[in-house]
Amino acid sequence: MKTMTTENTQSEQEPKIFRTLREDVTRGDFKRSVKREYSEMKEFMLDEQRKKRLNEMSSLRRWFYTVWWLFKSLFFKLTPARRILLVVGILLVVGSRTITYTDDHVRVSSDTNSFGILCILFVLMLELKDKLVAKKELEAGRAVQEALMPERSPSVPGWELWLFTRSANEVGGDLVDFIKIDGNRFGVALGDVAGKGLRAALLSAKLQATLRAIVPDCTSLAELGTKLNTIFCRGSIASIFASLVYAEIKPNSGALRMLNAGHMPPLILRRNALEVMEKGGAALGIMLGTTFTEQRVGLESNDFLLVHSDGLTEAENPQGEFFGEQRLRELLPRLDSLTTDQIGERLVEEVDRFVGEAKVHDDLSIVIVRRA
Repeated sequence: MKTMTTENTQSEQEPKIFRTLREDVTRGDFKRSVKREYSEMKEFMLDEQRKKRLNEMSSLRRWFYTVWWLFKSLFFKLTPARRILLVVGILLVVGSRTITYTDDHVRVSSDTNSFGILCILFVLMLELKDKLVAKKELEAGRAVQEALMPERSPSVPGWELWLFTRSANEVGGDLVDFIKIDGNRFGVALGDVAGKGLRAALLSAKLQATLRAIVPDCTSLAELGTKLNTIFCRGSIASIFASLVYAEIKPNSGALRMLNAGHMPPLILRRNALEVMEKGGAALGIMLGTTFTEQRVGLESNDFLLVHSDGLTEAENPQGEFFGEQRLRELLPRLDSLTTDQIGERLVEEVDRFVGEAKVHDDLSIVIVRRA
């Protein structure tokens, strides 16, 4: 009886094909989804030279060339066995003919068109299987990244913090972290590894682990920058670098120490007056022997420091326009009366509203450090 109940429950939980299709149709975003996925496919499959050539063609010619180049690009990305199956399937469909087998008792007829379709479907199923396996691995990586993320608003006496990061893909290369060094030292970090995807995510995890390991022993942030750069130069892939802003605060004190390694200068808002901090040193991983400097700033009550990744200012709308530094600097003074959490959420909302239906190209990370 228990077995029958379990089977009935599993049957009820299993998705129904026609019900799922009906829900897909009634969602109302079919046309928009297909258009977006078609654009993403062209972006991935076609190089810049071919995109430029397509823009110079007439509409009809552009359509034929797009179909051919997409098919050709897909064909060469298949494994040898799948390429053979695909060609066989196409030939069987195009050169469709009826095959008949007859003996004394049995006569069987079949169209090669059916076998061709089965070959093509088999190739599609194999490709889908690869995608689902890769997606499962990336989802596991994303779960690990989320587990390493600090809480959104860590507690430090005399300070208000808001930390946020969101990857453009399944996993991202941005680093946002909060480090409790001891009862009198707290660190906040925002880093951005060049590139995106799995490679950037792995190097971001390495940077986070390295930072957490060595920061307790570094009394000077200049020394911290030198050690991080040495480790990143010697143990990372050539031509891969990372920018980093690391800020250190003490409870109930307005003093803030900061290391900026190749990142865009943070912004400070003081009573509706916006300040841009000095430019920092070189990014981590570019060259051994790079020297770094420690920056110091004092914040009064309600002053706040904003650090962000280029995913904020370089967020792109459907018309190809960037959100931009100017739009951000005009927005910040209007948010001064809000709470720290509200400021951060409003920034994310403004970026999302600006981007709209456009594809997100970069990770978005924000750190706000405010004197309570």
